[in-house]
Amino acid sequence: MVVLPVQITFRNMEHSDFIEAEVRKKASELDRFSDRIMSCHVVIEAPHRHHHKGKLYDVRIDLTVPGKEIVVTHSGPLDHAHEDAHVAIRDAFRAATRQIEDQMRKIRGETKAHETPIHGKITRMFPDYGFIETSDGREIYFHQNSVVGADFEKLNPQDEVRLVIAYDESAEGPQASTVVPLGKHHIADERP
Repeated sequence: MVVLPVQITFRNMEHSDFIEAEVRKKASELDRFSDRIMSCHVVIEAPHRHHHKGKLYDVRIDLTVPGKEIVVTHSGPLDHAHEDAHVAIRDAFRAATRQIEDQMRKIRGETKAHETPIHGKITRMFPDYGFIETSDGREIYFHQNSVVGADFEKLNPQDEVRLVIAYDESAEGPQASTVVPLGKHHIADERP
């Protein structure tokens, strides 16, 4: 087992030996999926102290592999279980594992640059871009220009969409090249 260089940053919280040990253990397990990981930086951010209830831990993992940086962010209103730092860390590392596996399949030539459409829900919206959580827990960026068949301005968090993820179009990581909002009638339309 290769010892992966791991940098851990705590924000808005005291250093925790227990959380650090947990992060180092999970980071060392990533080399089962790729021996090409060169670095790992994990940021664990606690809710601000003046918020007492309902605030979720944010976990960001930055991994460097040859020719690519993999970024995993688990933040925002994705899951109330993330009020527990350990659950947020676990989920972030699960998402990192999926992205590493995807990247390794791509390097081996086992996947296409553009995959088939998948489903997700919009989690956050900004003036000209947003983020979608896929069914496998990844958070994918999309720009207003990638929206097809609807007005970007009419999209809202929790709207269901179908998307195509492009892995090579951005240095920032995977992004949706096509986003198609799904209306309430989409379930009936997809049945044989």
